[in-house]
Amino acid sequence: MTTDYRWRRYFVLSVFVLGLVVLFVRAVYLQLFNHEFLEEEGQARHLRVVEIPAYRGMILDRSGQLLAVSTPVNSVWANPVEVLANLESVNRVGKILGLETGDLTRKLEQKKTRQFLYLKRHITPHQAEKLKQSDLPGVYLQREYRRYYPTAEVSSHLLGFTNIDDRGQEGIELAYENWLAGQPGSKKVIKDQLNRIVEDVEAIRIPRPGRNVTLSIDRRVQYLAYRELKAGYIQHGASSASAVMIDAKTGEVIAMVNVPSFNPNNRKGYKPQTLRNRAVTDVFEPGSTIKPFVVALALESRRYFPDTVIDTTPGFYKIGKYTIRDIRNFGPLSVNNVLLKSSNIGAVKIAMQIPRPDLWNLYNSIGIGQSTGFGFPGEAHGYLKNFRDWHKTEHATMAYGYGLSMTTLQLARAYTVLATDGRQLSISMLRNSDSDSPLKSLPGVISSQTAEHVRSVLNSVVSEHGTGFRAAVPGYHIAGKTGTVRKLVGKAYASDKYISLFAGMAPASDPKLVLVVMVDEPSKGAYYGGAVAAPVFSKIMSGALRILDVAPDNVPLRAGTVHPPLNHAG
Repeated sequence: MTTDYRWRRYFVLSVFVLGLVVLFVRAVYLQLFNHEFLEEEGQARHLRVVEIPAYRGMILDRSGQLLAVSTPVNSVWANPVEVLANLESVNRVGKILGLETGDLTRKLEQKKTRQFLYLKRHITPHQAEKLKQSDLPGVYLQREYRRYYPTAEVSSHLLGFTNIDDRGQEGIELAYENWLAGQPGSKKVIKDQLNRIVEDVEAIRIPRPGRNVTLSIDRRVQYLAYRELKAGYIQHGASSASAVMIDAKTGEVIAMVNVPSFNPNNRKGYKPQTLRNRAVTDVFEPGSTIKPFVVALALESRRYFPDTVIDTTPGFYKIGKYTIRDIRNFGPLSVNNVLLKSSNIGAVKIAMQIPRPDLWNLYNSIGIGQSTGFGFPGEAHGYLKNFRDWHKTEHATMAYGYGLSMTTLQLARAYTVLATDGRQLSISMLRNSDSDSPLKSLPGVISSQTAEHVRSVLNSVVSEHGTGFRAAVPGYHIAGKTGTVRKLVGKAYASDKYISLFAGMAPASDPKLVLVVMVDEPSKGAYYGGAVAAPVFSKIMSGALRILDVAPDNVPLRAGTVHPPLNHAG
């Protein structure tokens, strides 16, 4: 028994010694002759692929001024198991980030099977510095980008905003997401036991920055329009208001503003009703602002001439069981004065003599019921009923802007027809690189002679004898039209809810700018378009003409010089 026991002991010891010798030889071999293998194995255990965030393209105004830019920020993430192993780490990181310790602990406990958990995104530089100094186990910083909007609430509806991952959610940010968004890169790195990068090994994919977008917006005019629109909105206690300005030569949108607004730099307290761009999403009946097109069609038809008399006596006009009224009895009016006095009866009597297909074709040609086509998210199409389905009363109400609907942008687009001598321009939010070359022009809608004549009548509307005299701008001829529309609530028109409108252009002798102002439900003082929207139009247009250095066309000149031609209507 003793011999067997000794033999077994020697055998076990021999095997053990032999194993040690083999390991020693193997270690020497790897260290001296095949050390690359050890390096590869070591790296494999700490080699990681990490994403390199890509810079999102900037949004610029027509002069290259910043409207949106992405700035680098830090986010905090953690390995829950590592953090929970040290209670002091939980307390410390919670204090730095402003998180309740109990909530933070529960969050870590719920996700402790994961190795990656965001604690807080987009922290302040001060918080990031404190975390770096604290060097807490299991807590790490990650570089990301956060969108910043220098114009804040002034351009928020137009630009929209991005989410926490810097992806477009609304407005231009969403419409041009594929253009603005960069393509993240990736690389292989070696991390230490604290998950810190200690060596860059290899670039797998180089990050591709997003491309910049240059808008047609003028930042100065945008600010001016927002300031004046907000002042009018507050003064009249309105529920909302919008304004759109278009370059009458190129179709570029110079300004687009809405109130109430929001600050995209502060994501707290967002209210859904303040986020939408009302200038392109909210439709309304245009009311009397549509009458210039009815007069234009009448003149084009050769059934009417500027001095053709329309009898509006006694101030009301019955069609079936419906009664159409003017604000007073204007008596006999010329076609020009139907527009000057904004007579509903005069417009109806003219329209009823025009075949329905002709009226529908004109409204369709100026874009009613159609998107403007520049791709803004959520843009409404408006509404234009097919003429085959019109009742007699609908044919009549179409003449003074009821029974059809459009947005503020679409109404501004329609007025470009009058500003461009009968042509309609395609609308763009992007800067036209060749300022002397207009964007694609659609076929002519009305003749240049008719457009010029209607413009001259609209210039009289803004005179001291017209309904839009408050829209006047010193030194310039202004052509425009007021509108006051009862709001449709359910299936009936409210007796105390109105939309106030003014649509116009300047200088009337050779229009450079078209501007539409819409004020929804003014509740303080007057509610007429001439009293509410026209003064806002005047202030915005006056400032824009000065900012854009548009020469006056209505100032006293020295002897021997003349103004640009402008035919005045009687």
